[in-house]
Amino acid sequence: MWLRVLGSAAGGGFPQWNCGCPGCDAVRTGSRPARPRTQSSLAVSADQRRWFLVNASPDVRGQIEANPALHPRAGRDTPVAAVLLTDAELDHTLGLLLLREARAVEVHATPAVHEALRDGSGVLATLERYCRVDWRPVTPGVERTLGSLDTGLSYRAFDAPTSKRARFATGTEHGRVVGYRFTDEHSGRSAVYLPGVQRLTPEVREQLGGCAALLLDGTCWHDDELIELGLAAKTSAAMGHLPIGGPDGSLEQLRDLAAERRVYVHMNNTNPVLLEDSPQRRLVDERGWEVAVDGLEVKV
Repeated sequence: MWLRVLGSAAGGGFPQWNCGCPGCDAVRTGSRPARPRTQSSLAVSADQRRWFLVNASPDVRGQIEANPALHPRAGRDTPVAAVLLTDAELDHTLGLLLLREARAVEVHATPAVHEALRDGSGVLATLERYCRVDWRPVTPGVERTLGSLDTGLSYRAFDAPTSKRARFATGTEHGRVVGYRFTDEHSGRSAVYLPGVQRLTPEVREQLGGCAALLLDGTCWHDDELIELGLAAKTSAAMGHLPIGGPDGSLEQLRDLAAERRVYVHMNNTNPVLLEDSPQRRLVDERGWEVAVDGLEVKV
């Protein structure tokens, strides 16, 4: 199984268009080592012929062009088979509208996410004006085969508990944010993609157990990051994300996780781990974690 990080930054990308924080300034000026990143998305495949996107960011067109494996083979024969959604946030779903040239777009989403995108943000209702939308309901805890039986890939979604509620969310709380555990049906090896999580509950930890690779929410370094920079009044937790650092952060909580690859994704532009010479980045490196860049490949 192959996983390709298409975009490794949180909403707004890195640098963010209206931000002059130390990280964004470093990217623009070259004053410190830091690489630009697009907004969070992943591609996964068991055969490198059919690829499944996890989330469709507003940068999806550029991300496809930057990854030759996703280029059309002839005419409009695209290897992009479907899109799986972790939530209904705009930075994970606006890219669906950029796929409107397709005859049909297969979308895997929980009923809560589907409802929010139809009746809340209107993304799916708009997309349906251009092409057919084939919705595949996602039920947390249920194993599903992706595509036809010969793709060799299955997934199991699981709830990522959060107090955050999308501004346009409607209906049920269940299934508003999920992670995915992908399994290569030939080797039995698994990888987990969890770009948004507020608490590592026992139920979430159970889904991480035994995975060969974990791609985990790395939005902020500490809870008050945006407040201390004077950029926002919200904490990381209020935005639905567990910080990396501190005694209760993911770096400490998952200190003994035995996954072969441990990768932080979905970094906010304010996160100092994006500065490659920062002490925070050195600590992450020393603990055996990676900070994703666009194009990073993880083979499981």
